[in-house]
Amino acid sequence: MLSGSALRPLLVALSATGLLLGLAAQVLGRTEWSAWLWTAFTLPVLSALLVEIVVTLRRGDVGLDIIAAISMIAALAFGEQLAANVVALMYAGGQYLEGFAERRARREMTALLSRVPRTALRHRSDKLEEVPLDAIAPGDRLMIRRGDVIPVDGSVAQGLAVLDQSALTGESAPVQLRPGDAVMSGSSNVGEAFDLVASRRAAESTYSGILRLVEAAQRSKAPMSRLADRFAMVFLVVTIVIAGAAFLWGGDPRRAVAVLVVATPCPLILAVPVAIVSGLSRAAAHGILIKGGKALEAMAQVRALVIDKTGTLTHGRPRLVSTQVFADVDADETLRLAASLDQASKHIVAQTIVEDARERGLRLATPAAVTETPGEGIEGQVDGRRVIVGGHRFVTSRLKAADAARAPHVPGAVTVTVAIDGRLSGRLLLADELRDGTEALLQNLRRLGVERVVLATGDRRDVADAVTAGLSIDAVRSELTPDQKVLVVLSERKNGPVMMAGDGVNDAPALAAADVGLAMGARGAAASAEVADVVLLVDQLDRIAPAIAIARRARTIALQSVYAGIGLSIAGMIAAGLGYITPVQGAVLQEVIDVAVIVNALRR
Repeated sequence: MLSGSALRPLLVALSATGLLLGLAAQVLGRTEWSAWLWTAFTLPVLSALLVEIVVTLRRGDVGLDIIAAISMIAALAFGEQLAANVVALMYAGGQYLEGFAERRARREMTALLSRVPRTALRHRSDKLEEVPLDAIAPGDRLMIRRGDVIPVDGSVAQGLAVLDQSALTGESAPVQLRPGDAVMSGSSNVGEAFDLVASRRAAESTYSGILRLVEAAQRSKAPMSRLADRFAMVFLVVTIVIAGAAFLWGGDPRRAVAVLVVATPCPLILAVPVAIVSGLSRAAAHGILIKGGKALEAMAQVRALVIDKTGTLTHGRPRLVSTQVFADVDADETLRLAASLDQASKHIVAQTIVEDARERGLRLATPAAVTETPGEGIEGQVDGRRVIVGGHRFVTSRLKAADAARAPHVPGAVTVTVAIDGRLSGRLLLADELRDGTEALLQNLRRLGVERVVLATGDRRDVADAVTAGLSIDAVRSELTPDQKVLVVLSERKNGPVMMAGDGVNDAPALAAADVGLAMGARGAAASAEVADVVLLVDQLDRIAPAIAIARRARTIALQSVYAGIGLSIAGMIAAGLGYITPVQGAVLQEVIDVAVIVNALRR
């Protein structure tokens, strides 16, 4: 590559300007100016190229750039300035186009960093003071307001904590924590304000560890070399052999120059990024954002898929899946009365019940005389009837003849008990459902060459087993921490390149460690979208299959262009070595080869 994305368009402009000015001088009869102009405007490209070659050689990389540099130097040395300028223009243009493909949709992890709280409210001398995170010490008592992200690890000191931990554990339903229970940093408070006693400093807490995991995984992922460079050594040797033979056989150094000009790998340098950009564009039309050519090529070779559960395999939020009734009130009326009362609650489960009732077209009444016990349940009057909604223990404790039957345990589900007019009326079952068409997607992935599918989740084993029942998944890994998800990804590499699909902050380290990280960008965490190589802009998991299909087609077309470019270039080199092609004619021939392979690369 040339030295820097800002320099590339300048080098393209310089080489194009030199070519046009030299041709204009020829038309005006100033032939002595042409050679000078072509030389002057070739040198900047050549200089930048030589610097880049030195840098890459120090890293132990050998690319086709060397042939381009040799051809320009030889053309200038033997008075073929026009050929040198044409080579410079095509090379600079190819590098600019390749850089465009790599810059596409790549951004820094600003969203992940912006989620980290900067300050916290600390109790001090019966007052609250706002302090920076690095000032918090173990033992400090903090107030966590509704909507706050927990700044440090600690434990609940006072009040009932209702926390959304989905970004850390993958558990879709909020958890209720009582005084003394441990709290992880990075969780969100979706309930009332409570006090937290810090147990660690901010730099040592769970959320900071996740950030460090992401950064370390990104640094450790080996960059994929350019596709064309894999043929560099063989093509370079063939070029030198043909050029040397041409010089020794014919005794004319211009034959060797013509061979080098024809050998300039513009078709390889141009066609590959063109095919990549074309694939990126096709993917974008399907709502799939692929962040550059490396991600596209890696996705084309995926053999194993590690997939998260919450928000990826499932919808990511509890939904009402069934209503069980015990009295003479039917299911819709039970739901209507419960949802009417839940309008007075800010609890996330209550809001889900209200939303589902409205989606079913039920007419909700305005509740009266409402009393809520935070995190336990709510009671009040709806249409003149006394309604109680909440946990089974809470509801039965309010009944005169308490029902001793316990609520059934359903893995991964939340059970809400409803009582009407002093009698146990029914139960509402809420669960994070599997996305429609998941098994069809898995079968499509098998046909596309994905040989192994593994579920990796922070949820309990019984929840994971319940969700994956009936699915063609090869292995289930449950109760995983973020660093353990990274280990799952790394262990699956023995089966081939690995794609990791997830949506939460807890998935970000594994997404960064995988050969291809795929994030659910529509509703997923910003952190996962930032570190991922591929982002689904629509909340539809079935887009994974077309993403892989598009990547494979783009890679196939790119390989076709490489093979065609090499074949045509070798044929042209032989003709030039035999004296049938001059250096300028070689440059023109190279243009024809460029057009042919680029047209092929643009196929859909």
